[in-house]
Amino acid sequence: MALRDIKPTRSELIGLKRRIQLSERGYKILKMKRDGLILEFFKVLAQAKDSRGALLAAHAKAEEMMAVANTVEGAIGVKSAAFSVKEVPQIGVRQKNIMGVVVPEIQGSSVTKPLVDRGYGVLGTSSTIDETAAAFEDLVEQIIHSAEIETTMKRLLEEIEKTKRRVNALEFKVIPEQVEARDFIKMRLDEMEREELFRLKKIKARSQA
Repeated sequence: MALRDIKPTRSELIGLKRRIQLSERGYKILKMKRDGLILEFFKVLAQAKDSRGALLAAHAKAEEMMAVANTVEGAIGVKSAAFSVKEVPQIGVRQKNIMGVVVPEIQGSSVTKPLVDRGYGVLGTSSTIDETAAAFEDLVEQIIHSAEIETTMKRLLEEIEKTKRRVNALEFKVIPEQVEARDFIKMRLDEMEREELFRLKKIKARSQA
């Protein structure tokens, strides 16, 4: 199609200018959201580093106590104490919102128990069993905490990537294409006005001849 055949209207130009304004406003909002999410991500990342350290320490402590318990009580005594536990930990998951991103809030119940609620006979076991049970309770709590933080980090990272793609699409594709179309329509409207003015002058010159 020849350039002369394209005849845009003023209303098209006005509509396009409005769309550019909306795109630019959306771009600014998304940039603010992206930057805010990145800040939140680094906060959670710092927590994750501490959580991983605590988890590794709790795991090492639990393994150490299990080895000691097996030595003191024997494998059968340890298994007997373990099988006597009546109330197992329960995991509940709720949701919370971080800048529009839904992340889990994981809670455990019956994880840490008083000595008398662990199920095994207090008189028939040594304090090693108590210390081992406490070490594994602490390990379970650290696992729950780490799971919440790791999942939160993953959700935030996914949202950051999605928001970055939208920001880049607006910045490097949508808005430039809209601006290019606006400039073209404006240029074509100016040409059409000049052509119309030239046509009117020719008509006037003929009528005066």
